[in-house]
Amino acid sequence: MIDAVGNPQSILLLGGTSEIGLAVVEAFAGDRPLRVVLAARPSDRLDAARARLEARGCAVETLPFDAEALDTHADVVRKAFTGGDIDVAIVAFGLLGDNEQAWTDVSYAARLAQVNYTAAVTVGVAVAERMREQGHGAIVAFSSVAGERARRSNFVYGSTKAGLDAFYSGLTEALRPHGVTVTVVRPGFVHTRMTEGMRPAPLSTTPEAVAAITVDAVRRRRELVWAPAPVRFVMSVLRHLPRSVFRRIPG
Repeated sequence: MIDAVGNPQSILLLGGTSEIGLAVVEAFAGDRPLRVVLAARPSDRLDAARARLEARGCAVETLPFDAEALDTHADVVRKAFTGGDIDVAIVAFGLLGDNEQAWTDVSYAARLAQVNYTAAVTVGVAVAERMREQGHGAIVAFSSVAGERARRSNFVYGSTKAGLDAFYSGLTEALRPHGVTVTVVRPGFVHTRMTEGMRPAPLSTTPEAVAAITVDAVRRRRELVWAPAPVRFVMSVLRHLPRSVFRRIPG
């Protein structure tokens, strides 16, 4: 269980090669022993993630996980909990995609929606069931400021994150009576492989900075955080701009 100062003994990372997700695990680990389950497609990157955490003293297990194979998600989650309770489950997988292709290509749009939204729902339902059974735990879901008010340049991606955000915000209330907390994290532009080559947005940040905010939020049982925090105020302004003004903002 998570101890009195917010330190978990076990973590499930769905999206086991996510740079932000791994940074969160490392931030929780510190110098303490920690059981970690990395769920991702088998790859050299997954092997490297495992070695990276084992070098920090973590006991690491890996599970094959394909976000697009929806009918396998419940079994992946079941296997993750077989080795014992999971204190923190992190939902950190997703696709940025190409917005122009996404709104003109049916199959491409469907894949983006399935990975970013539908898969996030199926794993969320499966994890919630297990955590209800054990009577404790914390779920972290990575949303995006892009879901708060999608711009022309990213509206397909933004719409998928808006759906994820709504689901996990609702799951927060559904799990409250069961001793399980849910934290939705809304990062701005984060310097990762996913954004490599893109022009950084104002208030851009790093996986390590997002991880620090996330760990603090879980320890304080906060339900919603922005990373970095000032992005909240920027989005509040953008959210209330008239459409005629909003559409003039460069993408």
